[in-house]
Amino acid sequence: MSDEESTAGPALRAGADGGGGYGETLFEPWKPGEGERIDLGSLAYDAFTRARLLALGVGPGSRCLDVGAGTGTIARWLAFEVGARDVLAVDRDVRFLAPYAGGALRTLAADVTAPDFAPGRFDLVHARFVLMHLPDHRRVAARLRALLAPGGHLVLGDAVDLTTAGPPDTPYRRAVRAMWQALRTGVGTDVDWTPRYPGLLRELGLADVAAEIQVPALTADSPIAAFWLDTWRRAREPMLATGLIDATGLAEAQEALASGAVADLSPGLITAWGRCP
Repeated sequence: MSDEESTAGPALRAGADGGGGYGETLFEPWKPGEGERIDLGSLAYDAFTRARLLALGVGPGSRCLDVGAGTGTIARWLAFEVGARDVLAVDRDVRFLAPYAGGALRTLAADVTAPDFAPGRFDLVHARFVLMHLPDHRRVAARLRALLAPGGHLVLGDAVDLTTAGPPDTPYRRAVRAMWQALRTGVGTDVDWTPRYPGLLRELGLADVAAEIQVPALTADSPIAAFWLDTWRRAREPMLATGLIDATGLAEAQEALASGAVADLSPGLITAWGRCP
C-alpha cells in the first residue's frame, strides 16, 4: 500500500495524469488518522520486508537509506533493533518520523525526484510503495542505484495486482479496480509495470537480481483488511467518480471485507533486489 499504494508516505511530485502528488490530493498526512492507516499497512507487510533485508545481510554497521519512510517502522527497526550504523529516513513530509530521530536514525524532508537529491552512499537503499506513484520510475530507480556503495543492495517494493484483470466480477474486485483508477487519475499511480522489476534492476547493472511476491491473508481481523477499509473510506469519492463501482457496490465490498467474506487475494507486495558489483 510505500502507498498501496503505499504504506509509506512517498516523497514525490505531481502525478502523471495531472493530479496532485501522493499526500496532496489523497491521503494527506495532516488528516486525522493517516499515520494510523500507514501503520496498518506496515503491520501487514513489515515482516516480509524485514525478512528479506536480513537475508541480504543488512546488519550492525550498515549504512541505510529508507526512501518514502512514512511512519518509520522499517527505518526504526534498522536503527534500533538491527543496529545499523547510520539510517537516513527520507520523506517529503517527516511529521511521523521526527519523534524518533536520534542516535543512528536521521530524518530528511526531501523530494527524491529533485535534481539535488544526493544524500550520500549506502550499503542499503530501500524504497517501498514509492516508485509506483512516480511517472518516471525508471529514472528515479537509476538515481537510487547511483546511491549504492560497492556491494550494497537496492531493494524496491511496490504493489502488485493479482486479481482484477479477469473474472469473477465481484463487488470486492470492482472496488479494487476503482481504487487503482482513482489513484491513477488523482496521483499518477501505476502498478501495471511492477512485475517487470527484475528486468529493470538488471538494466541498471545490478548483480544477483531476484524478486518475490507476498500476499497477506484477507481475514476479518487482519491488518491488511483494516488498511483497505480505511483506504477506501478516505478515497470513497474519487473511487465512485471512476464509474467502476457505485455506492451500493462499494458498501457491499466493505461489508464483505470487514466480515471476512472475501474469497479473493489482496493486492500483494512485490519486492525486487540487486547488488552493486
